[in-house]
Amino acid sequence: MQERYSFTEIEQKWQKQWLNDNLYKADTSSDKPKFYALAMFPYPSGNLHMGHVRNYSIVDVIARFKRMQGYEVLHPIGWDAFGLPAENAAIKNQTPPVDWTRQNITNMRRQLQEMGISYDWEREVATCQPEYYRWTQWLFLEFYKHGLVYKKKAAVNWCPSCATVLANEQVVNGACERCETMVRKKDLEQWFFKITDYADILLEDLDKLPGWPEKVKSMQRNWIGRSEGVEASFPLEGRPDQLTVFTTRFDTIYGVSYVVLAPEHPLVKELVAGTEYEKDILAFIEKMRGLNELARTSTEVEKEGLFTGRYCLNPMSEERIPIWIANYVLLEYGTGAVMGVPAHDDRDFEFALKYGLKIVPVLQNPACSREELAKPLTAAYLVDGIMINSREFNGMPSKVALERMADEAEIRGVGKRKVNFRLRDWLISRQRYWGAPIPMIYCTECGTVPVPADRLPVLLPGDVVFKSGVNPLTTSESFANTTCPACGGKALRDTDTMDTFLCSSWYYLRYTDPRNQQAPFSEQAVDYWLNVDQYVGGVEHAILHLLYSRFFTKALRDFGYLKIDEPFENLLTQGMVCMDGAKMSKSKGNVVSPGEIIERYGADTARLFILFAAPPERDLEWSEQSVEGCFRFLNRVWRLAAQFKQILETKGKSGGNRTFEDLDPQAKEMRRLTNLTIQRVSGDVGGKFTFNTAISAIMELVNALYLYKEQANVNLEVAREAMESIVLLLAPFAPHLTEELWSELGYSASVHVQEWPKVDEKALVQDEKTIILQVNGKVRDRIKVPASISNQELEAKVVALEKIPEWTQGKAIAKVIIVPGKLVNLVVKG
Repeated sequence: MQERYSFTEIEQKWQKQWLNDNLYKADTSSDKPKFYALAMFPYPSGNLHMGHVRNYSIVDVIARFKRMQGYEVLHPIGWDAFGLPAENAAIKNQTPPVDWTRQNITNMRRQLQEMGISYDWEREVATCQPEYYRWTQWLFLEFYKHGLVYKKKAAVNWCPSCATVLANEQVVNGACERCETMVRKKDLEQWFFKITDYADILLEDLDKLPGWPEKVKSMQRNWIGRSEGVEASFPLEGRPDQLTVFTTRFDTIYGVSYVVLAPEHPLVKELVAGTEYEKDILAFIEKMRGLNELARTSTEVEKEGLFTGRYCLNPMSEERIPIWIANYVLLEYGTGAVMGVPAHDDRDFEFALKYGLKIVPVLQNPACSREELAKPLTAAYLVDGIMINSREFNGMPSKVALERMADEAEIRGVGKRKVNFRLRDWLISRQRYWGAPIPMIYCTECGTVPVPADRLPVLLPGDVVFKSGVNPLTTSESFANTTCPACGGKALRDTDTMDTFLCSSWYYLRYTDPRNQQAPFSEQAVDYWLNVDQYVGGVEHAILHLLYSRFFTKALRDFGYLKIDEPFENLLTQGMVCMDGAKMSKSKGNVVSPGEIIERYGADTARLFILFAAPPERDLEWSEQSVEGCFRFLNRVWRLAAQFKQILETKGKSGGNRTFEDLDPQAKEMRRLTNLTIQRVSGDVGGKFTFNTAISAIMELVNALYLYKEQANVNLEVAREAMESIVLLLAPFAPHLTEELWSELGYSASVHVQEWPKVDEKALVQDEKTIILQVNGKVRDRIKVPASISNQELEAKVVALEKIPEWTQGKAIAKVIIVPGKLVNLVVKG
């Protein structure tokens, strides 16, 4: 065994061996219990960063641990390979996106293999491969067939820099989440997935996910945004139609002093056509088209509006109500019409003061005096109270009145109880090239025609022109022009591609059966592997990817393809890797390359540091000193194993069935520490994922074995048990080093297929315990006593100690306090 730990040589040796042996291949036909460990697959940007290293190292520890526990483990990897960066690189470098993407995948695959991650590489997928996006297109058609896909003209989020549409979830603080350009509204014909049909079940089934962080579930609940209220009808004056308004505060209906429409509401132009208000209203509408949601709805933005010159009637009081339009009302939310109740809403109060609209209080604080109630309102009253100015409902508590008013509205036929959701249908059309083409054809005779399943995939063309601001697919005549599959006549293809989140909404299913050419996955494969037992990724995906994946799973269950309700049983959202308190970022110049760390210290050191520095769910602060500390520890383990081999050669080899009888106290303590460490590491890795404390426990065991081997009478069986336990316990964290050491210890089979060490409960039993002695709470000494000693025997032993008179200084012992197994405190007085 070499004296020096040659990490580069060792790591390359075993990486090659693992690939040749296909060591981590998952077997669907296995009779073992299954475990599906999955990290969110990466976008192939070209190079791994430390966030990747952390994510994939966490999942690799879990996968390796579960294999050693006897599970058949599926631990796959792939590439979320479609997306705008590849297209932007094509424009910048005049390189086809497919070439840029393939080069990046090749490099990142090499980097992952250098990390020693235990992937089943035979299951590798890339969403940009035709054999993958063929099934993405097939799934689109399945959703279309089941009425969950439709096309409509809508005001959509438009990023002028990326020249594409964005889903609501991809707009962050009014800007494009990718390039941070402020988003505008634009009217386009677009494809939508009806995720709103699943709003209720997506919300309800969050309660089926105890293994998810509460923070993520709360984010999804807020995004889905379920609210119960009343949908009321306000008749339009002089017209047969009416305005529909949804409100959660129907108890304030008698306080409505105006109704506000979104500028984009389809009735607005009709209401003002040919009137003196038309010119100003149309100008206001155009102005709003250039503003994003944040610029219109932020509490810091001044409320702006215009009177339309038209009126509607309050459905309960039949009072004449003016109709306005305003910047803060959006067509996408609710019905695009809002009732203004200035006395009980801050925004409405501000708007009414600005434009001189009536403020009618209908709730009052029961604790206020008559004098206080008689004063004009200086702010909106926002909490529950007693009804006033509300006719027959006066004097009722507002919660009671709300139900009575809703009953009355339903009896009169002017309103109905309704549940509303903040969630909107998922807009999936993108005016880009590097994505899965939408498999729809437009025929002048037949209308919109789906591409038949046997003609999939609709391949991306190569003869496109990349120009900033232009959809490349529109530049390819060979792609755009086709024949109708129904009538054979001339037709046009849809030239949009799908949102890349659609590709990632089902990839965990494809991993179960990645080479299937007849279907996206087989029933046998998904029934065996699903659902994912442990999913790991960033919390930034809480709304987008995780919500869409849950939607896909539920829909495919309803179509008859799956038998599960949820895709991911347990979810871990790992923290960020930071330097100097800030997330590592190229723009901040605080990036550390994984490649540099591997070159200087080895992959096992990089893994060990990233797992030891902080619990997985917390942010990790980069420390070069800590990296060096982890490197020194691995070298200590290497030297310990080398010295252990020398001890065996000097004193004779142990072997056969181990017996641990007639052990001296030092050997018993060494065995106790070994089994205590097995117990601690098993609990930390298997349940809590507190890898940092698990590694700390292994370090303590290494220190203990260093001391034990210096004893005059080393028990070889005890030492070998400790040394082998160290290697086995460390294997998920430092796979290359431990593989080499296991081989050096004389084993031919891989350490990673060994059984996880079991605790010998008998070894944990101590013959002696160390008891702390205190006098009036001050520590005076420590003594060893038999573990089975009774409290009475312990008290007698302590009181009889020779040093008691010195410690008590002649004072009487008033009381003896015993904490069993830990301490004795003498309370003295006098």
